[in-house]
Amino acid sequence: MPFGLRAAMLAAVLMGVAFAQETMGKEARQDPSSSQPVQDTTLPFAPAVPVQAQNTDNNIDAPQAQPGQIVGTVTDMNNETVSGATVVLQGPVPSDRRTVVTNEDGFFELRDVKPGIAYHVTVSGNGFADWTSSVVTLDPGQYKILTDIKLRIQVRTTVTVASSLEEVATEQVKVEETQRVFGFIPNFYVAYDPNTVPLTAKLKFKLALKVATDPITAVGIAMLSGIQQAGDSPNYAQGAKGYGERFGANAADGFSDIMIAGAILPSLLHQDPRYFYQGTGTKRSRVRHALLSPFICKGDNGKWQPNYSSLGGDLASSAISNAYYPQSNRGAGLVIGNFALSTAERMVSGMAQEFVLRKVTHKAQ
Repeated sequence: MPFGLRAAMLAAVLMGVAFAQETMGKEARQDPSSSQPVQDTTLPFAPAVPVQAQNTDNNIDAPQAQPGQIVGTVTDMNNETVSGATVVLQGPVPSDRRTVVTNEDGFFELRDVKPGIAYHVTVSGNGFADWTSSVVTLDPGQYKILTDIKLRIQVRTTVTVASSLEEVATEQVKVEETQRVFGFIPNFYVAYDPNTVPLTAKLKFKLALKVATDPITAVGIAMLSGIQQAGDSPNYAQGAKGYGERFGANAADGFSDIMIAGAILPSLLHQDPRYFYQGTGTKRSRVRHALLSPFICKGDNGKWQPNYSSLGGDLASSAISNAYYPQSNRGAGLVIGNFALSTAERMVSGMAQEFVLRKVTHKAQ
């Protein structure tokens, strides 16, 4: 066979084979029953992307919103700051809870508060009713100031046998009559209970006589008389007679002051002769409360008013002493001097009651 014919036949055969392969490839790609995956060589090669790599972007945490801050100042109804109050931030779930305590100025601060969450702020203090805010929801980074956080005195409801205020007051006075500094010095004229009820006239006289007749009161008068004897004041004679006169004068001074300032005038003017321990608030407010106690007292109506009983009692007692002091120790100047001295002693006593004596005063069990 001529070479040209063989070449032509060979070319035809090769073209037929190629055409058959192309036909079979297309049929295989189009046949859904084929179990072998076929790669379309007519498309550009695209490597498979792992599923894990495709989902990587979905696992990236979104940026957290900037937390906020809540601050405030806790005061009572007299606008005095309340230190040591407990402030609770409560979220919608029990585990989302935080607690802080107010400082000496009544200030508190809650940091890193999550935005967009509905919180409530509850404030509680010893002797006060709880205060709860409305819903507080912060924006990202917000600095929130809570205002008008005022605590009211708590009105306690207790089951008691007493059927009247007089019976309640009687029970309270019984407790006060057991109060003694270091366990033996009378400290009856101090009310530590913030819910103390007013005294009747009978109880005012009872309390005054209890102080005046206490044995430790007599010991105090004896010691004061001895000091005056050593200093030759007032101008009584020396010796046993002079000591007796000084003892009698001091006993008369004390008795008249206790009865007039602690019973007679308080009964007539409807005022309470006791010192009401504050114990809370700033040091400045407590100092002011103590120093003003000779000038301001609580009336039987529960309101604060000028302390005419204390001032009047000290002045009357100083004036009465003119009747039995030596002639050289009488006169208006001495009356005013003794009145000023008695008032100063009450101011010092108020400071001691507010900051010292509570810690060393014991009650009978």
